[in-house]
Amino acid sequence: MAAVKWHSRVRKYEDELQKCRLDGASLDLSDYHPLKPITVTDTKSQRGRRKGSTSSSSSSSSSVAPDPLSSMLDGTDPLSMFAAASASDDLGRRRKEREEEVGADFEPWSAKRAEILARFTTTERLSINLFMGLDKGKVTSPTSAVSEKVRTRLEELDDLEEGSQKELLNLSQQDYINRIEELNQSLKEAWATDQKVKALKIVIQCSKLLSDTSVIQFYPSKFVLITDILDTFGRLVYERIWSMCSDPHPLPETFSAEDVNDTAKETCLNWFFKIPRLRVSAIFKCNRFLSRSGIQDTLPRLTSMIRGIGDPLVAVYARAYLCRVGTEVAPHLKDSLNKSFFDLLASFRQIHSDSVQNQLVMHRVEIPVYLTLYSPAIHWILQCVSYRAPEDYINCADIWVEFTCRHFTKREVNTVLADIIKHMTPDRAFEEAYPQLQSVIRKILTYIHDFSVLFSMERFLPFMDMFQKDSVRVEVCRSIIDVFIKHQQEPTRDPVILNALLHVCKTMHDSVNALTLEDEKRSLALLINGFIRMVSFGRDFEQQLSFCVEARATFCNLEPVIIQLIHTVNQLAMETRRVMRGSHSRKTAAFVRACAAYSFITIPSLTSFFSRLNLYLLSGQVALANQCLSQADAFLKAAVGILPEVPRNIVIEGKQRSSEGFLLDFICNFLSTLLVVPDHPEQGVLYLVRGLLNMVQDYTWEENSDAKVRVYINAIPLLAAVSQESYLYSIPKVDSNETLYGGDPKFIAEVNKLCETLIGQVLDHLKGLGRDESIRKQGSLAFALFGCLLAHGDLRNTKLNQLAVNLWNLSHKHGYCDTRTSVRTLEHIKQQAQHSDMVHLSDMITRLSLQSRA
Repeated sequence: MAAVKWHSRVRKYEDELQKCRLDGASLDLSDYHPLKPITVTDTKSQRGRRKGSTSSSSSSSSSVAPDPLSSMLDGTDPLSMFAAASASDDLGRRRKEREEEVGADFEPWSAKRAEILARFTTTERLSINLFMGLDKGKVTSPTSAVSEKVRTRLEELDDLEEGSQKELLNLSQQDYINRIEELNQSLKEAWATDQKVKALKIVIQCSKLLSDTSVIQFYPSKFVLITDILDTFGRLVYERIWSMCSDPHPLPETFSAEDVNDTAKETCLNWFFKIPRLRVSAIFKCNRFLSRSGIQDTLPRLTSMIRGIGDPLVAVYARAYLCRVGTEVAPHLKDSLNKSFFDLLASFRQIHSDSVQNQLVMHRVEIPVYLTLYSPAIHWILQCVSYRAPEDYINCADIWVEFTCRHFTKREVNTVLADIIKHMTPDRAFEEAYPQLQSVIRKILTYIHDFSVLFSMERFLPFMDMFQKDSVRVEVCRSIIDVFIKHQQEPTRDPVILNALLHVCKTMHDSVNALTLEDEKRSLALLINGFIRMVSFGRDFEQQLSFCVEARATFCNLEPVIIQLIHTVNQLAMETRRVMRGSHSRKTAAFVRACAAYSFITIPSLTSFFSRLNLYLLSGQVALANQCLSQADAFLKAAVGILPEVPRNIVIEGKQRSSEGFLLDFICNFLSTLLVVPDHPEQGVLYLVRGLLNMVQDYTWEENSDAKVRVYINAIPLLAAVSQESYLYSIPKVDSNETLYGGDPKFIAEVNKLCETLIGQVLDHLKGLGRDESIRKQGSLAFALFGCLLAHGDLRNTKLNQLAVNLWNLSHKHGYCDTRTSVRTLEHIKQQAQHSDMVHLSDMITRLSLQSRA
């Protein structure tokens, strides 16, 4: 084929548009209503479905079989399992040891004691009635056997009820307190002088005072004062037996009964035999010297014995004292504590009994006042019952939080959260209750969709801090963002919401590491992008840009989020120009340039070539639309600059795919943008177009590929468009080459020369295909070039006209051209030939023939 002289056809786009408009058709609106649903039948998808296929295309998710090798990434290999089991055993052992001791998180009795003494006072006169046994002056020889000493002291105890009565009457409250303190001091002195029987008498007689409720409103304080004596006695006995075990070596803090010698055990048993019934609670801790099981056996018996106390007020404080000494020794034994609590509930029926009612009438005490006397004991019992309960408490709280969310305000919900934190933080109990804590979060999110309310609760974020296991914490964060995206009706700029959700999203982002699967990354990025799209500062564009800058630094490991941020900034630049049009032009231009700088700096950090190419092009288009020509030029040059680096294969959904199709689509889109890009004054004519075509020429395409030739064919319409006097489209306030060159002959000559070069390249390629016997591909490319010449070439030129006829004949030579397309093309040419400026097509039609493959 001879070289051809190119001339672009003169286009009148408005006239062509009118000719292409469809003729109007009358519509029957008798059955029309704006609210009537529109029914669309998709027959294409049904035809395209394979025969016998039963799969549904509407499914939004699929079940993926687990990868047997992926288990190696989550720490389930044998060594990791062994290490985890060992760590779990150690953790369980340490937790068991902690459960058997009272920690610093338990409110001490000393704090409650001072509160009770200050709260429950009286101005009535008090009395102390003691029965002190006579001291018969029996002295035991130091050389006497232990059994003889025990026998002697038991005889002294027999005289206990035979002694003289000592009664102190008409005491003020302070006098009463002083007398009790004197008894406590007498106990210590008697013990120090080895008068053990006298000490025991003091304890027994003082404990009897607990049954006296003559001044009922003072009873809680009396209980505190008397139990001080019992505590002193219990401590003295414990220290005495401890000292007996210290020879030759002192006992360790965590001793067992096997470490105690026989003499100490016998002494311990004797003390238990001496002390009657409930008063054994005072030395309950001494059970450690005998056996661990002794504590478990004794607590239930003592708990049941309290049921025999007739006065409900005396009984509740007896239960409180037993719970106190029991918790100090064995806080993990919850059965007896629970039994004490339920016995307490059952004893409330006694309040309405005749005996209690008569007592209240006699003391002139109303029921509400009387009930307040129970509060210290009930509070203490409940503290003992709830202490270190990880599982019972949270199961109950999980139910109550839903009730609170449904029927109360955020203040009550915040109170529940604070209480959960208080109970679950000690000893990291939350580590054993992640499912229940997650359930609490789900229920809160079910009923509270106003995130300004949610994050204004002081205890919500501290509650979130209890999720310290990575996988659980990320799952909770996902649920929060998911609810926000679904229920947030309008974009927000609330700083409370933004700061909290940025923290939540950052937690999700920071969970990404080298072992994170791509599906997980995409899922997290989708949620974070949903949050970003719901952030809007209105017309405060600078604040919006600052947010994007912060988000870029926060989410740098998730590429889809960075891409979303670049799109957001480009939208921001366009919105700024629209809103601020005509006002503060300098400030607006400066802001748009700042947006362009954000994109130009951020795009190179992306690993995906096509993401970078598309964003360079998009950002260039945005800069061009905002009259930022130098920024647009920089974006487009950067895109051309990285085109040679595009790999021949890319990974899509885990599979290797050829990149040619994507690259060809991008170049065609790029070419359409170049129509409105003005030439740089220091560069040559169409320097961006030439740079792009040079890149295409030098790029290493796939073997036997026709992608390069198709780029050349697609570039011809662009070159034909830039030679028109008026362009098909333009950008307001941007002078394109139509204005810069104004149809200058030299410019047109340069364009035509470039077209001739491209056509020559295509024709050479067609000749090569003929030699290689790639006749099907040859026919397709020939027909594509024919269509290009028909639409954009001036076929009044004889040589160009003849070239078009030759290309038609070549495309049909072997019969591979689609007959239907050929027929429609001929019909189109015939219609065009009827116009006065296209009559030259009539002669060409006679030389176009249809051929079929033999």
